[in-house]
Amino acid sequence: MAADVDKNTPENGSKTPPHAGNANPGSRSWICKGLWTLILVTAVPLFAFGVKYYQDAHLLKRHEQSIRTLGAEGHFLFSSLDIDHDLYLSAEEFKPIAEKLTGILPPVEFEEEETDELNGETFTVEAMMQPLILDSMTKSRDGFLGVSHSSLSGLRSWKSPAVPSASFSARQFRVFLPPKNKLEVGNTWWLIPSELNIFTGYLPNNRYHPPSPKGKEVLIHSLLSMFHPRPFIKSRFAPQGTVACIRASNDFYYDIVFRIHAEFQLNEVPSFPFWFTPGQFTGNIVLSKDASHVRQFRLYVPNNRSLNVDMEWLYGASESSNMEVDIGYLPQLELLSLGPSTPTVITDEEGNVIDSKDSGEPIQFVFEDIHWTSEISHQEAAQRLDVTFYPFKRVSYLPFSEAFERAEAENKLMTSPAEVRKLTQNLYRDSSYSTNIYLPSVGSGRTLRETVLESSPVLALLNESFVSSWSLVKELESMQADEQNHVLSEKARLHLEKYSFPVEMMVALPNGTIVHHINANFFLDQTAMKPEEDGTPFSFSGGFEDPSTSTYISFLKEGLERARAYMPQ
Repeated sequence: MAADVDKNTPENGSKTPPHAGNANPGSRSWICKGLWTLILVTAVPLFAFGVKYYQDAHLLKRHEQSIRTLGAEGHFLFSSLDIDHDLYLSAEEFKPIAEKLTGILPPVEFEEEETDELNGETFTVEAMMQPLILDSMTKSRDGFLGVSHSSLSGLRSWKSPAVPSASFSARQFRVFLPPKNKLEVGNTWWLIPSELNIFTGYLPNNRYHPPSPKGKEVLIHSLLSMFHPRPFIKSRFAPQGTVACIRASNDFYYDIVFRIHAEFQLNEVPSFPFWFTPGQFTGNIVLSKDASHVRQFRLYVPNNRSLNVDMEWLYGASESSNMEVDIGYLPQLELLSLGPSTPTVITDEEGNVIDSKDSGEPIQFVFEDIHWTSEISHQEAAQRLDVTFYPFKRVSYLPFSEAFERAEAENKLMTSPAEVRKLTQNLYRDSSYSTNIYLPSVGSGRTLRETVLESSPVLALLNESFVSSWSLVKELESMQADEQNHVLSEKARLHLEKYSFPVEMMVALPNGTIVHHINANFFLDQTAMKPEEDGTPFSFSGGFEDPSTSTYISFLKEGLERARAYMPQ
């Protein structure tokens, strides 16, 4: 009788483990999957690198072909239109050329209008301009330093507003109304936010045509276009954008002050770009809280300083070409409403038209006086806008003569940087005010503004022990020549005696004696050195992580120490 045989037992009866002579199939499958995963993980980045390498090589090839086909200047014009830098022009990118050739402008894309706007109130805005005084430019007159006539062609030909007057609806100005969380007097908010920060860098110089405005940018663009047809409502360098502040309020109206940092492109092809950058645009609008009525509107470039405009222009057909810079004085660039907004038609209670502007006779209106229930001064509102743009201005920077008076009254020292000129790409940008620091590079300038000058320890020390001021060298020279004010003239002379190009930071006694000073370029050279490097004249032991902050504080404290020698014992 045959015995049952185990399925795993060979004929000789010896026992063999399952799948003997072969690896565990499950284990082998796991290893294979792991190998495939490893291969895929390795292959994906290699493939991506290969694609990127191919794209870069292809882009470089197209770039070289573009240079050969168009030449350097032709490629420069092409790249000024090629916004995404893919060396192809889309229909949107080609639009400025189409508009130039055809003379036909597409309709502006306004925000969605409310249905009652066509029947709403309107008013007229007038543009006024006195062109730049060419003799106020420090060095860029014809023939000086090789400045060509073509470089300044756009500047010389811009003598009047592009649009002398224009009609606007009151509802368009609702963009100035504050957000719901900013309804108190003194509140500030970004109407057009800045898109620049220490990481983004700055916008390119080789552009002729501004991008199409969107949203709240549309009204600002329309207003600035009354001055010149090519406004860039977002400047290339910080500060950038538009900030507003409620100056006064009552149950029905706001008085809102605002400040805009924008610039114009004055040149056209074949001339290289010429950037015209006012120190700031400022102004105010009085409007009803529902934006149905505008009582008054004004926008202008401040002209209370001896220099109030930056200018830059390229000398070559590339972004890295030489950039010439200068500053000058613009007497007037202003928009002003000719009167309050008024209805186009007047209807009775049943909606019947009883009068209209088209009737031949102007509609007569009587407007009540506005009495504010809450308000701050124009000066305080301007200061709040200033601090919003520049946090380091939580320290007040006073005019030269006023600063000395304050320093004497409060028995404090005075910090008084002096500068010879303002370079658009090289420093804190506000030509209507002098700068605190001159800087040799964009990166350094922005780093200092966002560290040293707004550092809490620096702000505390400046507010506690100093009165701060600033001066253009040109202003100091005018004060020195003033024979009617010998005291101020002597203080200006003492500052000019210690001055070295481009900016000198000084610590002075109330009588004008300079007790300590340092050139901004030297300051930046030293703060760029590592703490352990030999020859660093400043101590980095102040406990601050940023060497620039520590060095600036050391400079101020050394000024205080040196001042003791002049004080009565």
